[in-house]
Amino acid sequence: MKQLTRDILVSAFLGFVLPGMFLCYGAKVRRGIQEPVETAVPVSLPVRIRDLDGTVSEGEMELYLVGVLLREMPAFFEEEALKAQAVVARTYARKAWETGGKHGDGSVCTEPSCCQGYCSQEEYYLQGGREEGVEKIRSAVCATAGQVLTYEGKLIEATYFSCSGGRTEDAVAVWGTDFPYLCAVDSPGEEEAAYYRSEMTVPKSEIEQKLGVLLDQGVMDEVIYTEGGGVDTVCIGGTYFTGVEVRSLLELRSTAFSMREEGGNIVITTKGFGHRVGMSQYGADAMAVAGSTYEEILSHYYPGTALVLSPQIQ
Repeated sequence: MKQLTRDILVSAFLGFVLPGMFLCYGAKVRRGIQEPVETAVPVSLPVRIRDLDGTVSEGEMELYLVGVLLREMPAFFEEEALKAQAVVARTYARKAWETGGKHGDGSVCTEPSCCQGYCSQEEYYLQGGREEGVEKIRSAVCATAGQVLTYEGKLIEATYFSCSGGRTEDAVAVWGTDFPYLCAVDSPGEEEAAYYRSEMTVPKSEIEQKLGVLLDQGVMDEVIYTEGGGVDTVCIGGTYFTGVEVRSLLELRSTAFSMREEGGNIVITTKGFGHRVGMSQYGADAMAVAGSTYEEILSHYYPGTALVLSPQIQ
């Protein structure tokens, strides 16, 4: 039996033994998310988990999600933010099951840069985590059991990231594909986030080498910005780049960047961390601190979507 499967079984044995069937009750949803059916519905969702060696095994969704949240969102975040993360992570895994996902077989891997991260309880404790954090995350997962986000009856592309720097981005600006619910929205309250604003100084020669330009023709000229405040296109050293290209080539934290020359160096300032499409995790926590429910958080970051109970998968 592969390691990840063992982790999930051990987690269940250690105390997170959820019933095979969850009784989930619809709740009135605010700010434009449609209202689910207010009837007890049994939900037991499976998930296909891809281990580090490529082996795929099947597990219980709600058990798997505890490990996802332990890796993807700090347990000290507000409970409503954790609930929002649980819904989004569940939607992502369910969407992969239905469509094949990035790996083509319906599985989700445990690499955060590809699918979703995962951390077993044992790993969490070894990293200094406490039982209170695990219990808090279990509660968030259980409170939202079976709930997913849909748009016009179909599961959404449930993208999320760390910090937006004050405003999220349109999906079309990053990936070239438009999704009505993945649009730029304000994300206030992130000012205290670790990556709200970052600055680094890089030798001018290093920038020239990575971009294949000479900077005697200008550092940042003719900049066009996206609706979300990221760089759409920019002329650097006489060559035009997209913001996505520059972020990749220079390994920047986001496409919301600026550059200036100081002596023989280039100072690069970035706002936010991640692709900035969908839900900002730090923004979700800020909304929760301000009193928003997880339904309101999801409605804000995925406008026009519906929070519903997922039907059982046969």
